Amino acid sequence: MKIEGIEKRVDPDLLPIFATMTESYEFPADLPAARKAQKEAMGALSRAGSSPDVQIEERNLPGADGTHEFMVRIYSPNPKPASALPVIIWAHGGGFVVGHPVEHDNIAINLVRVAGCVVVSVDYRLAPENPFPAGLEDCYSALQWVAANGADLGFDPGRVAVGGYSAGGSLAGGLALLARDRGGPALVFQMLLCSSLDDRMTTASSKEPTDGRMLTREILESAWNNYLPGVNRAETSLYASPARATDLTGLPPAYFGVGELDLLRDEGFEYASRLAQAGIGVEYHIFPGAFHGFELFQPDSELGQRALNEYGAVLKRAFRLSHKS
Repeated sequence: MKIEGIEKRVDPDLLPIFATMTESYEFPADLPAARKAQKEAMGALSRAGSSPDVQIEERNLPGADGTHEFMVRIYSPNPKPASALPVIIWAHGGGFVVGHPVEHDNIAINLVRVAGCVVVSVDYRLAPENPFPAGLEDCYSALQWVAANGADLGFDPGRVAVGGYSAGGSLAGGLALLARDRGGPALVFQMLLCSSLDDRMTTASSKEPTDGRMLTREILESAWNNYLPGVNRAETSLYASPARATDLTGLPPAYFGVGELDLLRDEGFEYASRLAQAGIGVEYHIFPGAFHGFELFQPDSELGQRALNEYGAVLKRAFRLSHKS
C-alpha cells in the first residue's frame, strides 16, 4: 500500500519517476511476458545506441554442464587501446527471476568510460526454471572464460573484478566466495550494488514499512522462494546467500552502494562490516533519499549521475591499485 508522506523522504530529483511507478507485491505468474515487458521498458532507457565510444557485442558461451549455452554482453572502449584492459564480470538484477543484461547498459557503459575497462555482463539462467546454483555456475563459467581467453581478447586476466546489482549482487558476492574456495581465477575487487545478500531477511531495514511502489518485503520473499525452492533455509548455501559465510578471509576488496530507502540497506552494511573485521578493504555508500533501482530508473537525475560516476571512479581506482600490487 502507498504510505502517506513517503514522498517527503524521496530525493526531489527522483520524484518525477517515483510518481509514475505502480504498486507491485510479487512476481507475476506469466514470467515470459513479464521478462519481455521489463526488458523492453528498461531497454528504452538505454544509451547504447548513442554511445559510439563504447562497443557492444554478444557471444554465446558453453555452460559448465555441457548441456546449454548462455549469452554474455561485452562492453569495451571504442577504439580499443593497445594495452590489455581490466575486466569486470557483471550480473544483472531482477530477483533471480527476471532481468537481462540490456537493462544494465547505462551502468556498463559508464563503467567502460570512467574505469577504462571491459564489462562482461552475463545472461545467466533464471529461476524458478533454473534455481540455485544454475545462475551462479553460469557466472563462474564466464569468469573462467575470461581468465582462459582474456589475453587473446585484449583483456588483462590479472585484473578481473566481479559486480552485480540487487539479485546480481548476491551472485557477484557468491562468485567471489566460489572463486576463492575452488581456487579459481583470482579476483581484485567486488562491486555489490543494492545487493540481496541474506535470505534470512532479519535486518532492521528489511522490516521497515515501504511504499508499494518501491521494493517490498513480499517481492524479496518471492525472489528467495523462487531461487531456493524446497530448500531447508537452515542449510542455505553461503554461495546463494553470501551473508551466511562465516569465513570472509581471502576475499577481494569491496564497494557497496545502496539507497537510504532500500530494504536491502542494512544487510549490505552488516556484510561490509564483517568484511572489514576480516581485514578486507571496504567502502560503503548510502545514497540519501534513494530507493531501489533509482539510478536505473532515472539515470539523468543528479543523484543518479553521481552514483553512476562514483561506481566508475571506484572501479578505476581498484584496478589501478591492483596493477601496482
